[in-house]
Amino acid sequence: MINVVKIGGDIIEDKKILIYSLKEFSKLDGYKILVHGGGKIADGFSKKMGYHQKMINGRRITDKTTLDIVVMTYSGIINKKIVSNLQSLGLNSLGFSGADGNIVKSYKRPLKDIDYGYVGNLKNKNCINADLIKFLFKIGIIPVLSPITHDGNGNLLNTNADTIASYLSISLSKDYKVILTYCFNKIGILNNLNDEKSYYSNIEENLFNKLKINNIINKGMIPKLENAFFALKNGVYKVKISNPNYLNKYTKKTILCL
Repeated sequence: MINVVKIGGDIIEDKKILIYSLKEFSKLDGYKILVHGGGKIADGFSKKMGYHQKMINGRRITDKTTLDIVVMTYSGIINKKIVSNLQSLGLNSLGFSGADGNIVKSYKRPLKDIDYGYVGNLKNKNCINADLIKFLFKIGIIPVLSPITHDGNGNLLNTNADTIASYLSISLSKDYKVILTYCFNKIGILNNLNDEKSYYSNIEENLFNKLKINNIINKGMIPKLENAFFALKNGVYKVKISNPNYLNKYTKKTILCL
């Protein structure tokens, strides 16, 4: 069994929550891999450097300066912070970007209505170097993957970490039972945005589509759920979305099913 866990910036920027999350991660059975984002932290460093990042509809525009900042932040500061904390818990880990070992190969998002800049899209499960990851598992290494990918032509690209976690899980599901967990700061997918204790115990795709059409679900959650259902449709055993308290427990907090 393989546990693929994705954590976001809300968890990473709070040291106590990060340490707690990594402790719960360390208790998971089977092989483990951690994928992380960190957009809020990158925003903070941009402000310190006096650079204002461009956002359109809540999405970051990755120009050349922004790309440099996210590479430094994601694959440098955040990645090594996580690796060092895992080492303190007795978990031998290595930090990677998608360019390292050709782990994640992407292509630049095509220009349509909006030019997102140096943003990577993933095409199919062959964009993941699953053989290298499986080798790392066998020699006792826990991979920690930042959301920086490459296009095979010497260019780095900023890529959605939720998407990477989904494709990674799919690529490993051919040989292993894979559980994908999106770990964030909510108890699950809220059915009442004004009530932090409300949640769907499970969501089927039909329900998700209804919630999306009726603008009931938070817009920022839509890409995460789309990636989650994509993973389920392509061989991933189970997908969970919840907070660190339920990372290492059987939970009726939001579980997705087809």
